[in-house]
Amino acid sequence: MAKAYLEPDEVERLEAAAEFLRDRLLIRLLFRLGCRVSEVLGIRELDIDFKAGSVTIEHLKQRIRLVCPNCDARLSKTAKFCPGCGAKVDKAVEQEKENRRYRSLPVDADTLAMLKEYIGRGGPPKKEGTLFGMSRHRAWQVVRECALKAGLPPLVNPESGRKHGVSPHRLRDAFAVHAVKLDDSGDGLRMLQQHLGHQGISTTMRYRKVSGEEQKEWYDRLWKGGSSDGQVRQPRRVRG
Repeated sequence: MAKAYLEPDEVERLEAAAEFLRDRLLIRLLFRLGCRVSEVLGIRELDIDFKAGSVTIEHLKQRIRLVCPNCDARLSKTAKFCPGCGAKVDKAVEQEKENRRYRSLPVDADTLAMLKEYIGRGGPPKKEGTLFGMSRHRAWQVVRECALKAGLPPLVNPESGRKHGVSPHRLRDAFAVHAVKLDDSGDGLRMLQQHLGHQGISTTMRYRKVSGEEQKEWYDRLWKGGSSDGQVRQPRRVRG
């Protein structure tokens, strides 16, 4: 049967398939932290607080904004006249703007020990400044190669139905689904939203659908009928 997400034991198999400590650590951080691949690749040694057991994550997004070529006022995509100077806008100017956000995430003891071992072996390439010194493309290759070695099948996108190979983002999904299955309360979902760095709760809520638990519980309640003895109640006869 096709699956939509990885189970924790499958991630362990994925990690065990890695030949090098660097690659095992990459897979471990992608899953245990539930971070985006760009966030994990951006971690530096100075971002890790071994005493507090945490790591600071920087999320950098490039945003394109349209501005008036005359007064630099911000424009909407459909603007024909500038709201600042009133001039007719024939061609808006595109500007890139960096949006940086930071969040501090807890790290479990086993992962901290692996980080210490990696750094102790001389781990991070000094010239790169980051923990791994690898590109996104190489990170994807590492995960894909380890998935093949571990014999993990492709995963199905629950929305499109298309099959995809195991990728770094599927490890983030695995973390989120694992968290939801353990605690899908309102407080649990808010903590998960904060941990994943989602700006809106709606993005986090989709993991309840992926886990499949929400619909199953709803369906089970239909036939329990809210009774305390668990007996199925017959539907009330409707007079026509």
